[in-house]
Amino acid sequence: MSLHPTLQPYADAWTHSIEAISEMVQSLVEGEWNRRTPCPGWSVRDVVSHVIGLDCEMLGDPRPIHSLPRDLFHVTTEHQRYMEMQVDVRRHHTAPEMTAELEYTVIRRNRQLRNEARDPGTKVRGPLGTEITLEQAYRARAFDVWVHEQDLRAALGRPGNLDSPGAYVTRDVLLEALPKVVAHDANAPRSSAIVFDVHGPVEFLRTVRVDIQGRGTLETVPALGPAATLTLDWETYVRLACGRVSPEAVADRVKTEGDQELAAAILRHFAVTP
Repeated sequence: MSLHPTLQPYADAWTHSIEAISEMVQSLVEGEWNRRTPCPGWSVRDVVSHVIGLDCEMLGDPRPIHSLPRDLFHVTTEHQRYMEMQVDVRRHHTAPEMTAELEYTVIRRNRQLRNEARDPGTKVRGPLGTEITLEQAYRARAFDVWVHEQDLRAALGRPGNLDSPGAYVTRDVLLEALPKVVAHDANAPRSSAIVFDVHGPVEFLRTVRVDIQGRGTLETVPALGPAATLTLDWETYVRLACGRVSPEAVADRVKTEGDQELAAAILRHFAVTP
């Protein structure tokens, strides 16, 4: 049995990242599991717990019945409460318990991928009781696991895989959010164009055009005389778009030209992950 061609790239990206995560955490000592990651409020253990928990949900496992403590100050929205449940229920698990559960979950998910016969349009359970397609679920897992792989790499001082299969899934997911960031959130002028020039392991040049109605669209054609141009490296782009750093913290890594107020407004609204 082989996966539907639409799902295969997402399965490959997930596999690449989950294997990297498994390898990274296999030899960690107990104290290293408590290291802080760039993901707000989460330690290495928390990130791995989240990865395990969401893959268990992909397998159809029931969500844990668990009451969250009241002092989790990084949890402020219903979406964050939903995600925190799988994390908090594992907060006191030991290193051997964590690696054993991760390994078992990966074995089960690999078996699921091998036997996957559903159509990409099949409706499956999504976060907060939503219904999404199987393709959306696979894409979301590839994106999520790669981003958290990078969180773990940052926490453990093991950089790498910035151009792995998951990086390209992440690029596409983040680029889809750009028109809203520019046209709606940053309120860019109508009939304007904003250019994003990203260099590094993953390179791209994209233009967001805002039409006369104020709607933004993403284009690969460079704009002549854009209202603003933002030039930055791929790693910084990801960290900003995923809310891992503030614009002020990476000001030296972002070059802006043109309308500085507009560029600043875009950077203020750049984080698109919940």
